[in-house]
Amino acid sequence: MTMIVLRDVMVAMRDGVRLATDIYLPGPGAWPVILERTPYNKRGTNHADRSLAEPAPRSKPDIAAEFAAAGYAYILQDCRGRFGSEGEFTKYVNEAEDGIDMLDWLRGQPWCDGRIGTLGLSYSAHTQAAMASLGAPGVGAMIMDSGGFASAYHSGIRQGGAYELKQLTWAVKHAALSPRTAADPDRKAALAAQDIRHWMAVNPWRTGHSPVSAAPEYEDYIVRQWADECFSSGWQRPGLYACGYYDVFPDVPMLHVCSWYDPYALSTPQNFQGLTGGGRQAPGRLIMGPWTHGQRSVTHAGEVDFGPAATLDGNLAPDYTALRRAFLDYHLLRRADVPDPLPQPVSLFIMGGGPGGRNGEGRWRHGGHWRSFAAWPPAQVRSTAFHLLPDGTLSERPGTPGTRSWDHDPHNPVPSIGGAVASGGAIIPAGAYDQREREGWMACPQPGRALADRPDVVVFRTPALERDMTVAGPIRARLYLSSSAVDTDIVVKLVDEYPAGADGTPGFAMNLCHGIIRARFRDGFEQPRLMLPGQVYAFEIEMFPTANRFQAGHHIRLDVASSHFPHFDVNPGTGAPAGQDPGIPVIARNSLHMGPLHPSHIILPILPDDT
Repeated sequence: MTMIVLRDVMVAMRDGVRLATDIYLPGPGAWPVILERTPYNKRGTNHADRSLAEPAPRSKPDIAAEFAAAGYAYILQDCRGRFGSEGEFTKYVNEAEDGIDMLDWLRGQPWCDGRIGTLGLSYSAHTQAAMASLGAPGVGAMIMDSGGFASAYHSGIRQGGAYELKQLTWAVKHAALSPRTAADPDRKAALAAQDIRHWMAVNPWRTGHSPVSAAPEYEDYIVRQWADECFSSGWQRPGLYACGYYDVFPDVPMLHVCSWYDPYALSTPQNFQGLTGGGRQAPGRLIMGPWTHGQRSVTHAGEVDFGPAATLDGNLAPDYTALRRAFLDYHLLRRADVPDPLPQPVSLFIMGGGPGGRNGEGRWRHGGHWRSFAAWPPAQVRSTAFHLLPDGTLSERPGTPGTRSWDHDPHNPVPSIGGAVASGGAIIPAGAYDQREREGWMACPQPGRALADRPDVVVFRTPALERDMTVAGPIRARLYLSSSAVDTDIVVKLVDEYPAGADGTPGFAMNLCHGIIRARFRDGFEQPRLMLPGQVYAFEIEMFPTANRFQAGHHIRLDVASSHFPHFDVNPGTGAPAGQDPGIPVIARNSLHMGPLHPSHIILPILPDDT
C-alpha cells in the first residue's frame, strides 16, 4: 500500500482563519487518526525527536511517515499565525478553540474512522490540554509530553508571583521565525540587531521598549503577561488552567511524560493526579525521568550523568516512538495482541547512587535507577519535617530561637545555575550543576565561587548522613521571614551535597529542585499585600518535586536566598506592581526566623526503602 501525503490543506477555523495542515495517510480507506498541532513548523525537526540508537533528531515528516506505515493517519498542523497558517499568533490563547475546530473537521473526513489520538511535546502538549479543557470530543487517547499547564500562573509563566524569564527568550527566538518576519527584511534586521543578554536585565519590558518591538504581536503578549501579576480570571481560561477543567477533560487513557529538570515537572504530576481516579474510569500513566526538556534519550542533564539506566530507550521501551505506538495500539485501538507497555501507573527515575567523580566527558557520575509505583505521590512516602536551625543545621528535631540574615541587592542577584527550565538557550542553561558561579554566565561576578559562599545565600545542611535516604514526591517549605523592605522574594533550593574527597578533591553541590514566593503574595495570589518592615510573616512555598537518593556521607542541603536570575525577574524591593517602573531598587535586609515560635522547616517525602 502506498502512503498518501496531502500538504498544506487549509482548514478553516470558526472565524475564517485557515490553518495549514499536512496529512499522512497509510493509503485509501478510513484510519485511526493522530493529531499533533505545533507552532514549531509542521515540517521541521525538534531536538527531542531522537533515540539512543539514532542520536540525530528526525524530522516531523519522517515520524509522521513511520506512524502512517503502522496504520495511522498522522495530522500535523501549524498553529495560528505560525509558518504556513493564517492569522495572528498570540501565545497560548487561541489553542482551545482552534483545537476543537480541528477535531470537528477531522471527524467529518472520510479517511477518519472515528478513533482520534493526540500527542506532542511542550507547546504541542499545551495545545492538547487547551482543547481538552473544552471537552475534546472524539479524542480517545492523549500523550502529553513535557507540557500542558496545570496552572500557568503557578508554574510555567509565573511561579510564586514571580515571572519566568524563559518567556522572554522564547519570544525573541520565535518572533524572528514568524511569517511576518520572513516577509519583512526591515523587521528581520531590527530583531537580529538586539542584544538579548542586555535586555534580560531590563525590568520590565514595555511597549516600544523591548528587543521585540519590531514584532508588536510578540511584544504585546509579553508586556501583558509580565504585568498581569495577580491570579485573575485571565489566568483561568482554557489552555492556561487545566486544573480548573479536569471535570471537562475527556475520560480517556492519558500518558503524561516529563522530567525532573523540566519547567513542567510541577504541572505534569499534578495533571496525572487530577486526571486519574476520582471517578474517572480511564487509566493514566506517568513517567518522570532525570532529563532536561524532552531529552529522554540521553543519560545526562547539565553537567551530571545518571548512567545507562537513565534513558527511556532500552529501559521503559525500545525508544519513544515505540512507546507511543504501543500506548496508542493498546489504549486507542484496543489491540488484543499488544501488551500494556506501562503496566504500572507511575514510573519514576530515582536519581543518585552513583560513585561520584567525573567521567570521561567531565560530567559528575550521580547514577540512578527506575522504580514503579501505583500512585503519585508514592503511597510509601513518609512526609518528614526538617527544621532550619540558627547554626545552619537542617534537622528532624526543632531547634532554639534564632535568626539568619542576608542583604538582597537587586543589582547583584543570585545567579541561576541550572534548574528546571527550557527555552533559555545559553542564557538560562537547564539541568544539574555544581552550584558555583561560572565564566560567561549571567549574574556571575566571581567565576568559581560557590553559591554557598555568597553573603546573600543562607545555607542549611543535615549532618553527614549515616545511611542512604531517598526523597520522592512533592516538597513544601514553610518559612518565617521579616524584611527591611515592603516586598522581597524568598527562593529555596534543595541540594544533594557530596563531601570533599579524602585526597582533597572538591565535593559537588548538585541542585535538585527549587521554589519561590514573592512576599506580597504570601496571603494569596488574587491580591498583593505589601509587608510592614520588620514584621515577621509566614510563607508557604511550593517547590518542584524530585526523586533522589542521598547517599550515606552526603548532606541534604537547603539554600535560601531572595533572587534566582535569570530564571525569574528580580524583585526591586519597592513594592511597585509588575510591568510598571519599579523606581529606584532598594537593598532588602531579610531575616529568617527559627525556633518554637517561628518553626521554619521543609517537608520532604521520605521513601522508606529504595532497594
